[in-house]
Amino acid sequence: MEGIKILKRPRLKKPYLIVAWPGMGEVAFKAASYLVEQLKAQEFASINPEDFFYLAGSVVKDGLLNVPLLPESKFYFWKNKEGKNDLIIFLSNAQPDLARAESYSKIIIQVAKNLKTEKVISFASMPLAVDHTQDSGVWFAATSPDLNNSLKKLHLNSLKEGQISGMNGLFLGMAKREGLEGVCLLGEIPLYTIQIENPKASAAVLSALAMIIGIHIETSGLIAQAQTMEEEINKLLEFLKLAPAAAQPIGEEDIEKIKKTLNQLTKLPVSIKERIEQLFSEAKTEISKARELKVELDKWSVYKEYEDRFLDLFKKTGEKNN
Repeated sequence: MEGIKILKRPRLKKPYLIVAWPGMGEVAFKAASYLVEQLKAQEFASINPEDFFYLAGSVVKDGLLNVPLLPESKFYFWKNKEGKNDLIIFLSNAQPDLARAESYSKIIIQVAKNLKTEKVISFASMPLAVDHTQDSGVWFAATSPDLNNSLKKLHLNSLKEGQISGMNGLFLGMAKREGLEGVCLLGEIPLYTIQIENPKASAAVLSALAMIIGIHIETSGLIAQAQTMEEEINKLLEFLKLAPAAAQPIGEEDIEKIKKTLNQLTKLPVSIKERIEQLFSEAKTEISKARELKVELDKWSVYKEYEDRFLDLFKKTGEKNN
């Protein structure tokens, strides 16, 4: 098959395909990475990165500048000795350019069809006005009424309206178009932590997956990471609460405001920053790219930080027209 490197051709039993890419809270990518590790899934194929990714900068380490490696997009398989469904896990450490998303997805779908995949499951995050100390709930969006009804019986929350952005949501729609049934599982994350890794939500998503497939997935490692993350956020909030401001401690109302804007105190992933800068550069000469740029800024809740630069794009366009 063009665009893909096959290492081995596994014989699988009615497999489910699980797909994941990086996104808000790293919920999907972390869940799938952890699953590969826990199940000791074996790699059997990979997508050629040169066809779908390009370099957007260099990295500096120990004072030396180097060209980074292109992202990896790999297929893994796991044979379920105690159940009727094996697993295929597709994991990529970056999302492809939207212009190449359809052809990229078609390769994954073709692999799934060749291996007689029964269902597709994607992971994503669900930003809500919840606290980081709360348990993470799981929502779902299914591609068929029958699947929707069966998942309701597992006491998961059904997403009635909304949008699932990025490849974690886009791929499932493309899979449905190609005749594959599937579901997206969304782990709840606090609105103020969308740029912080959320292992608690990843663990919740995997617990839901375990119910759907009927297997045991040990999530204690993720829970331990979640506890550490929660402690670090608490320390930050306590520090901010006790820090002097006009010789007075910050009050509880201020703490709530800080929690809502905590994302401004964290850093965007380097790949996302590079993506945003690339879109700004493209929008200067092709203003139609501004729409794609706005989607990216909204997805990471950083529009306010870039608002002046974004609006300047239209000012410059108006000046040229005059």
